[in-house]
Amino acid sequence: MASNAIPQATIGLIGGSGTFSLQFPEDLADAGVKALAEGLVFETPFGKSPPLKLFSVEGTQARRVLAARMHGRIPGVSWGEASRRLFWVFREAGVRKVVAEGGVGSVNHLLDPRDIVIPTDYLDLSMRKDISLGEEYLAVMRQPICPSLHTTLVEAARNNPLGRVFPRGVYVATDGRHFESPAEVALFRQWGADVVGQTLCPEVYLAREIGACYAGLYLVVNYGEGVVKPWEHQTLQDIFFEDALPWGKVILRALETIDLAAECACHTLRKPTLLRPENVGLAKRRRGGRV
Repeated sequence: MASNAIPQATIGLIGGSGTFSLQFPEDLADAGVKALAEGLVFETPFGKSPPLKLFSVEGTQARRVLAARMHGRIPGVSWGEASRRLFWVFREAGVRKVVAEGGVGSVNHLLDPRDIVIPTDYLDLSMRKDISLGEEYLAVMRQPICPSLHTTLVEAARNNPLGRVFPRGVYVATDGRHFESPAEVALFRQWGADVVGQTLCPEVYLAREIGACYAGLYLVVNYGEGVVKPWEHQTLQDIFFEDALPWGKVILRALETIDLAAECACHTLRKPTLLRPENVGLAKRRRGGRV
């Protein structure tokens, strides 16, 4: 049953394929984590939200996390629309830091399966650019990834048992759910992309709209078509199931170490839109009636 009693949380976690096979965070059996509620569904202006889980993490400071599984997907609802509902709940919950995780394909020939990439920029080739919570703000995407949150994710990924850590890169977002063709991957490489996935957009826009910091860390799960060699479904399956626990520990380490008081410019990169009814005719009045 949907409810509007939205709990307060400082951190929003957008889980992806990396933690999908886990009961996250319970399966990690971490003494500093306490499950508070699950199966939370809320009424939003756009429809029912995806199911959410609320848990607390001790870490450097006590913090509460509101988490969605598989980027908030809702059966029968478009991915962009589900994201809109998810971020409406994040805004109402007071979320200030949004962490995303997921699997990606390699575009850069230097990347192998199980490498970890923490992107610093993106290319949006999806069709979900018009997803928003309203028309109050102009989102400035000058610095799309929060530098403080990005640093936290890089440090959390260090000394992991999975693969190499790449602390920068360009994520190209496509619609899916199919994988990309060899010609598409070749084009992405020419444009400077390193990995390809299907979720960073519109999440990065919605985070900016609610004034929250956003960053994600992504596990390479396959070679892009035409990169190195044809990818194997068995490798994809092994990463999905066998690497979920160590990957989950990386995510939990990030949640534990986020500096909730870190200073950054993220909240300043949304500006009030000038396209308001009260601004019609204002140009002449501001000139003192001169033509």
